[in-house]
Amino acid sequence: MNSAGRTYEVRTYGCQMNVHDSERIAGLLEAAGHQQVPVGTDADIIVFNTCAVRENADNRLYGNLGYLKPVKDQNPQLQIAVGGCLAQKDRDEIVRRAPWVDVVFGTHNVGSLPVLLERARIEAESQVEIVDYLEQFPSVLPARRESAYSAWVAISVGCNNTCTFCIVPSLRGQERDRRPGDVLAEVEALVSDGVAEVTLLGQNVNAYGVEFGDQTAFAKLLRSCGQVDGLRRVRFTSPHPRDFTDDVIEAMALTPNVMPSLHMPLQSGSDAVLARMRRSYRAKRFLGIIDRVRQQIPHAAITTDIIVGFPGETEEDFQATLEVVEQARFSSAFTFQYSKRPGTPAADMPDQVPADIVSARYERLVELVNAIAWEENQKLEGVEVEVMVAQGEGKKDLQTHRLSGRARDNRLVHFAPGDLDPRPGDLVTTKVTYAAPFHLVADGAPIRLERTRAGDAWQDSCGTPGGSQGPVVLGMPTLVHNATK
Repeated sequence: MNSAGRTYEVRTYGCQMNVHDSERIAGLLEAAGHQQVPVGTDADIIVFNTCAVRENADNRLYGNLGYLKPVKDQNPQLQIAVGGCLAQKDRDEIVRRAPWVDVVFGTHNVGSLPVLLERARIEAESQVEIVDYLEQFPSVLPARRESAYSAWVAISVGCNNTCTFCIVPSLRGQERDRRPGDVLAEVEALVSDGVAEVTLLGQNVNAYGVEFGDQTAFAKLLRSCGQVDGLRRVRFTSPHPRDFTDDVIEAMALTPNVMPSLHMPLQSGSDAVLARMRRSYRAKRFLGIIDRVRQQIPHAAITTDIIVGFPGETEEDFQATLEVVEQARFSSAFTFQYSKRPGTPAADMPDQVPADIVSARYERLVELVNAIAWEENQKLEGVEVEVMVAQGEGKKDLQTHRLSGRARDNRLVHFAPGDLDPRPGDLVTTKVTYAAPFHLVADGAPIRLERTRAGDAWQDSCGTPGGSQGPVVLGMPTLVHNATK
């Protein structure tokens, strides 16, 4: 079989950085002459881009690989590749447990995938290539973006923190920062392609600048994004409370295209648990940041991450978390039951909390988080919101004829388009008529529609009239900057 001109699919698990890397994996495969097909189609190449944060990630990967074994037996030309954090962690273990896997590559050498696939095909044996240092920023690789109007922009990779529950630093390495000029060059190139919204990514995004010695670099970068003509929305994820400084809050408040939304991981409201987690802040500091954000950005929607059942967590510790949740008034929260990860200090800590207690606490936390989120959403009933029409989320509901999108504060909004024909990337201003715990509804006639260059780019890429849902959008940034200098 000719190695070029085959079909592929990429299955992505984990965080936004993995989504960013998957777009680069797809771009590399496109550049090699392959064609993407939807997940679940009989593809010639299947790539798993994995996560290693939770124990279930291992089970999910090896379960999927086991499912593909008979498929591979029937079609030996099928190639299976495993990349990402779990590949970086397990390395040769993957082909030991699943010898029908053709390629294993890590977080630091995404660009090697096409060569490894070709080598595996020619040599008819598995190729495992894991490196322990970053060869090049994935951002300089070609990309096949999943959206015409919204894009991920990595400003750093790796993490210098040593949280006892987290395996990411050992898999992604120490923090490496891209130069501001390279980041802005990518943003400007994306906007010239019709992108209206970018999300700045980093494992600890607001520590940006540590590598080149500028503690104010992240705030400066936000302000610089505000000068990019045509860039309508800027978001970022995920910051760390330790590095969240007042200059960042000020930059958010004074830069009009930086959105009034903030994802700030809490992890626990107990100072004792935070100390065991090796999180370098305490509940008072965390709530102080939230207060200062709301003083300058009153309508900011703040979301968080919370872990329940960390080793040694007592009922008193858990109550402290509930108290912080009550005070912080999060618009939503990603809640997790603590999961042991081999290789992390927490995995060997004494006083592991019994599963039934963790589960019961988790249910109590979720109930409180959802109740507060609903109360916060209800405050927006009757309020006008600007919605960027979404692709995927923006599919028309055939029963209600609603479209969907994100408000400036990142809340999900289902809205009636009326006589308008908005496209993904267009901006619709509408009034909220009903609030649910996880979304807002606007069933009245829209107040106005702003057609955008992003909507034009989506329509051009699909070759379809406004409002129709076309195929996944291609986007191939032509950046060649050496981002490692």
